[in-house]
Amino acid sequence: MIAGLGNPGRRYSGTRHNVGFLVLDRYASRQKTPWQERKGFASIGSHVLGDTRILLVKPQTYMNRSGEVVSEIRETSSVPIDSIIVVHDDMDLPFETMKLKKGGGSGGHRGIESMLWELDSDRFLRVKMGIGRPEAGEQPEDYVLGAFPEEQADRLPQVLERGAEALECILEQGIDRAMNLFNTRVREQGEEAERGTTVEE
Repeated sequence: MIAGLGNPGRRYSGTRHNVGFLVLDRYASRQKTPWQERKGFASIGSHVLGDTRILLVKPQTYMNRSGEVVSEIRETSSVPIDSIIVVHDDMDLPFETMKLKKGGGSGGHRGIESMLWELDSDRFLRVKMGIGRPEAGEQPEDYVLGAFPEEQADRLPQVLERGAEALECILEQGIDRAMNLFNTRVREQGEEAERGTTVEE
């Protein structure tokens, strides 16, 4: 299962806090996976990779209740917790940076707090998409619910594409390989790819 975190509704569609939704939308597009809406609960899609069915989930319960949706779907679909991947925004990472991680705390992220509470475990995988920190005096809540500025919005498609590629790499080659390839700046990876080399950390 891959869960992208965000808030439902047009008001939040282009905000930093919804980058998890945006990455999952890009992944679904690459996989030609349609979405089915369960109003007020989740947008759900699925496709088959090899002999495994991959569930895609965008909770529609608002960020701080994301775990309720993921937990319910996990139980009805018998998905092991360590087979759950969660894509979400992270203020501790600069824009154009991502970090893949196994387990850990919430870092103050309300959606991850909900996941930890409802799953009673931290053994799910995370794909953290950097959104950077607010300027001095700007409230974090206002920052994450704000839109990407024009300069970042122009580069956002590349960021989302790399996020989708990271998900594919996790599923096809495993989390350790994916961490080795993707725990670096998006722009650096693009420059290295053009030169025919790979950045590894």
